[in-house]
Amino acid sequence: MDALTGKVQPMHRAMLALQLQRLQLIDQQIAQLNGLIAQAMKPHQEAVMRLAEVPGLGVDSAQQIIAEVGVQASTFPSAVELSSWVGTCPGKQESAEQNHSSRSAKGNKYLRRVLNQAAHAAVAKKGSHFQVVFRRLLPRLGYQSAIWAVAHRLCRVVWKILHEGVRFIEQGREPDPQAKKKRAQMLARALRKLGYEVVLTAINQVAAPNAT
Repeated sequence: MDALTGKVQPMHRAMLALQLQRLQLIDQQIAQLNGLIAQAMKPHQEAVMRLAEVPGLGVDSAQQIIAEVGVQASTFPSAVELSSWVGTCPGKQESAEQNHSSRSAKGNKYLRRVLNQAAHAAVAKKGSHFQVVFRRLLPRLGYQSAIWAVAHRLCRVVWKILHEGVRFIEQGREPDPQAKKKRAQMLARALRKLGYEVVLTAINQVAAPNAT
């Protein structure tokens, strides 16, 4: 209360100015680093875009994932091995045929954080497959374990997209066309801001000439 009702002195203004200058410098450095990352990732732009389409993920998280596992996740022969390396596989401690712990094993802390954040964002997307999975598991597992189960599924999706070169297809409720268009435009802006070249083309427009 003293801080809110007290009188601001010249020294306080000077300290605030220093903090604002520091914040501005950090923002500039973040922008420069993002530009360097995008430049390094430019040969793998298509993979970044495919990952960024997944609910919960975006351009930044897609770049972080590729930086950790590679553009094709070729080190990992299967999604199970990637999940085990990241540490999203549910743990299992059994005694007398009873499971006493479902805590996940330790793994790559950077990807665990990215996937955990992505899982929280994915379950918040209305009608998405991940939201349906989360709501089904929530009563039985509780909030944190259900989130971690979604992170595990996201990890498997990441492996499939990178390893097999496929795109994400939403298995949940059909998204609203306007919301879908808005998300595509948002991703395009984020990619262009980092220096990527992006052209939005509707899939049905590509397929139309081949229709019989």
